[in-house]
Amino acid sequence: MPRSFTFGLTRSECNEMIEPGHEPQTVTRILFQDFPTWMMVTFYIAAIAAIIAFGYGCYVQLRKYRRGQALSLRNISEGLTCMIGDLLSHRSLKRRDHSAGMIHALIFFGFALLFIGTATITLEYDILEPITGWRFWYGSLYLWFSLIVDIAGLAFVTGLIYMMYRRQWLALPKLDYQRPDREPSEPDFDRSWYRREDWLFLWTLVLIGVTGFLLEADRLVWLQQDATVWNYRWWSPVGAVLAGLLEAIGLTSTVAESLRYGLWWLHGLLAFSFIGVLPFTKAKHIFTAMASLAIRDAKPAARLPEADLEANTIGYRKITDFNWKQLLHVDACTKCGRCHEACPANTSGFPLSPRDVVLTLRELANNSLQYGTLPAVESLQAVGDGINQVRVETLWSCRTCAACVEICPVGIEHVPLIVEMRRALVDEGEMDPAVQTALQNIQKKGNSIGENKRKRAAWSKKLDFEIRDARKEPVELLWFVGDYASFDPRYQKVAQTFARILHTSGIDFGILYEGEMTAGNDVRRVGEEGLFEHVAEKNIETLSGCEFECIVTTDPHSFNTLTNEYPQFGGEFKVEHATQLLNRLLASGKIPLERRLDRKVTYHDSCHLGRLNKEYAAPRDVLAKLGVKITEMPRNRDNAFCCGAGGGRIWTPDPLEMEKPAELRMHEAAEINDIDAFVVNCPKCMNMFEDAVKSTGNDKRLEVIEVIELVAACMDLDKVIPAAQENMEAESV
Repeated sequence: MPRSFTFGLTRSECNEMIEPGHEPQTVTRILFQDFPTWMMVTFYIAAIAAIIAFGYGCYVQLRKYRRGQALSLRNISEGLTCMIGDLLSHRSLKRRDHSAGMIHALIFFGFALLFIGTATITLEYDILEPITGWRFWYGSLYLWFSLIVDIAGLAFVTGLIYMMYRRQWLALPKLDYQRPDREPSEPDFDRSWYRREDWLFLWTLVLIGVTGFLLEADRLVWLQQDATVWNYRWWSPVGAVLAGLLEAIGLTSTVAESLRYGLWWLHGLLAFSFIGVLPFTKAKHIFTAMASLAIRDAKPAARLPEADLEANTIGYRKITDFNWKQLLHVDACTKCGRCHEACPANTSGFPLSPRDVVLTLRELANNSLQYGTLPAVESLQAVGDGINQVRVETLWSCRTCAACVEICPVGIEHVPLIVEMRRALVDEGEMDPAVQTALQNIQKKGNSIGENKRKRAAWSKKLDFEIRDARKEPVELLWFVGDYASFDPRYQKVAQTFARILHTSGIDFGILYEGEMTAGNDVRRVGEEGLFEHVAEKNIETLSGCEFECIVTTDPHSFNTLTNEYPQFGGEFKVEHATQLLNRLLASGKIPLERRLDRKVTYHDSCHLGRLNKEYAAPRDVLAKLGVKITEMPRNRDNAFCCGAGGGRIWTPDPLEMEKPAELRMHEAAEINDIDAFVVNCPKCMNMFEDAVKSTGNDKRLEVIEVIELVAACMDLDKVIPAAQENMEAESV
């Protein structure tokens, strides 16, 4: 007689749900009741075949990843913790599509409980009972188990049916798989087979769930004369309801017994087929998505990887140049289209969809790395005009704004993928002439504008005080001015205003004058790693020779690189963005405010301060302290829409027939009632939006203004023209 194993429950606790006269051991489910031996043997053969197919598929996928470059992971324990948090909360899936996230939670947790239930039955039936004689799947424990699994199955099927409705009737554009980087006449334009795969995936899971419930209902009808089954049917509520319906349409116990075998095999073969093909289909995201979340970088777009400048080639040309983590990332993509929808380049009509870049790389990897031997080198090329290749114009369309990285629910890091392929293009000299000119200017003159480096601080001559040279004397605050604050006429006024704020507030500050070079943020993001490392090392050398407590910059691009990337080269400095400094000075009372502003504005989150560095509060806190009322843009904070200047695109003229991202953003702002200003905190954003407010015809209604200028207005600095500036203007006349 097999021993019972109740996991610490007392006999009375096990019996509490059992009717008098019924032995708890009899209240259970006999899996192969009345099955002939050949059927049981066939079942186990099919199960073993499915497991072998699954195991082989996993081996093929792991072999594919191993054909990528080696990579050592950092902070894997932290990554695992974040992954578990994401899974349990489903927070990454709920963002910006709450209904889809909630429904996916039903599917995920329903599937997880069904899997646990199946594993539990297997544990008892195939392992514990044959080896040790222990049994636990009966009595009250079995009844609670049955109830939980039934509810889980209902949640699972309900979620899947909603997803079908979402795809078919809501017809969301992001799920149509239309490619912006191909023409309809091209052979790889049509990705309708992805839609077929999606539907096959959904129908297979729905049928597995539905046949499971039908099998449960059929068993209840078949054994309705057995009180140890029928009297407890409501512990399987879905099965009980279906059993009632089957009886209502005339299903008898005898017919149910015959029907049981067909339902059993249909359900079993569907499940075994799903297991066997899982590693080769969309279903593998069950595992790859979790792994992708666990190994993602905390700042994949803010801190790009270094390149080996001593190597024969730089950047990624072949699919085997990508590291194993990146190959896993592209396999994790569920084709949800959130990155496609968020991308400013795609929205503006450029031939870029982050999703399509990922899928193209996935297809190339599957077609070239899954087989026993690698194909010829030409079949491994990742960049080009061929099938399963990413096109050059696609790569240069990217703004590296990280909107795709931010919204990806499975942690894919699109920006490093694109930048690595750009590095290969730059290494080969394949870039827009305007980008090449900017890089040459930086190499020769230290700035992208092409001005003589001795003019870098010319803007400061219009002040009625002299800014200290931080190279020659210690300062409390070292201001890293940046290219556009130094040379762009509009933002030079902001630089002068910021200097006057610091001077009036008694802040001890200085600049590097001609000793400053561009920080290199955009240099790195266009893919010129060698030049980036050169300017980074030069700036670090200069900064290391100065005495200061903190660096401040008005440029979020410089802020990002100084904060996140200079430490890769030994440049560890405390860095603040201007809005962070102003917020701190306002809070401490060091900035003398003469009045409050009665203005209604909207505020634009720059990508490099906001999305890349998660600083959303400081600029808003500054505006609140000034009395400014903010009406938020529909897309704000981590969902803010890029101005289009990032990734070196500020150096490249956009086609005249296309609406620029900045123009789309300005249209969005113009739809907000009762505002008179569009507030920015970045020189590149100001440059782009100053043009956009005019080209969209909103210059009479909206003023593009810097946070710094609003602070100055509250200090009444905007009413005072320094004597030095007055004299220079008189001389120019």
